[in-house]
Amino acid sequence: MPQRLRKLFQRFLHLVDLKEHIDVTQGADSIKDNIAFRGPNIVILFCAIVIASVGLNVNSIPVIIGAMLISPLMSPILGFGLALGTNDVDLLWRSLKNLGIMVGISILSAALYFWISPLEMESPTELLARTSPTIYDVFIALFGGIAGILEVSRKEKGTVMSGVAIATALMPPLCTVGYGLSTLQSQFFFGALYLFFINFTFIALAAYLGTKYFGYKEVVVADNTRQQYRKWLFALLLIAIIVPSVISAVTVVKENNLKRSINAFVRANKNFSKSYIYDYQINDKDNPKTIELFIAGEEPNNEAYELLYSSAEQYGLSRQQLHFHLDAAYQVQQGLDQNQMVRDMVRNNEERLQLKNDEILALNQQIDSLNMYIEQARLPQKEIEAEMKAQYPVVESVIIALASSSPKTVVTVIALQPKKTLSPTDYERLKAWLKVRLQAEQIVLVQQ
Repeated sequence: MPQRLRKLFQRFLHLVDLKEHIDVTQGADSIKDNIAFRGPNIVILFCAIVIASVGLNVNSIPVIIGAMLISPLMSPILGFGLALGTNDVDLLWRSLKNLGIMVGISILSAALYFWISPLEMESPTELLARTSPTIYDVFIALFGGIAGILEVSRKEKGTVMSGVAIATALMPPLCTVGYGLSTLQSQFFFGALYLFFINFTFIALAAYLGTKYFGYKEVVVADNTRQQYRKWLFALLLIAIIVPSVISAVTVVKENNLKRSINAFVRANKNFSKSYIYDYQINDKDNPKTIELFIAGEEPNNEAYELLYSSAEQYGLSRQQLHFHLDAAYQVQQGLDQNQMVRDMVRNNEERLQLKNDEILALNQQIDSLNMYIEQARLPQKEIEAEMKAQYPVVESVIIALASSSPKTVVTVIALQPKKTLSPTDYERLKAWLKVRLQAEQIVLVQQ
């Protein structure tokens, strides 16, 4: 290696050297002090559960972020990783016990909240976002855990833990599990539980690697037999956390690659033969996953299907995974030329558009009728009758109704039953008063 490159490399190593910035004793004490589930941590956990549940319920990202920031779940996970790295059995059981209590309370409390919540979940996009982990969640949990153990271990504390808490979301997945439990929807329950498991394992793994790299002191037992027993115990626990982590990472990578292959396949075959794919959906519940392809244009023939199947195999997809929907496709009739087919296709589209317009018009008419019914119910029938009788004692009864002369024109009709016919002056004066009183532009006053 040239002298200049060697100096640059040494300078780089000096810049990233962490030893002079690390205090392992302070770091260990900080983790141990914060894993206890008592005092402020109980109240903070309860607040985080409520905030996260409300944020998921109303689909509010800022509220969910607030719950991430105050959640105390990170400390026992770091404590678990520290225990693995230092062979501390007492810390291990305390961390797992406190984490288990926190997780159980979080799930049950969130389930209770969603069970009694009066708010409807019209578009639960934030809940759905916690049910399908990707490879990015693995990376976020791993590197978030590295940043977390580094922040706890360094001498001068900063604001890194706030960012770590937001990145490695722990409370929202648990509240999503609670939602799945309260509504008995396995998609939310198991999907969010899987995301929490990924976050837990990779944060703990990062904490374990950090304690080894920073040189945290191991707990030594005078009894050699007990020391050997501890080493075997922690070796098994380490395998138990690393193996599922690897399996989870491999599974997420495979699913991510499959979705990328499906997207690439659809893009490559957007237009095939005389047809085109205008939409598609991936069914995650099927095993293996299936793809719903929505076809428009000319209905594909056997040759077109075979070309599509051959292309799918190039992207690692089997023909059994492809399902076709031909509602928007048309069949070619013998003897029709290309221009005739285009005209038929345009006519079919126009007919469908006209049907949609008719449906929209009918719905608008229903809306107008409902609006008129609502306005009719709001008319102060009794008050107007009482006020009118006070001014004109000859009036015996009054009926007020709304009528529509056109979709946008509403006329207020008042039918009077007087003892004797009102004079023209009284009639006009009463009509002018009714316009002001009812705030109506068009009024028809009828004497029965």
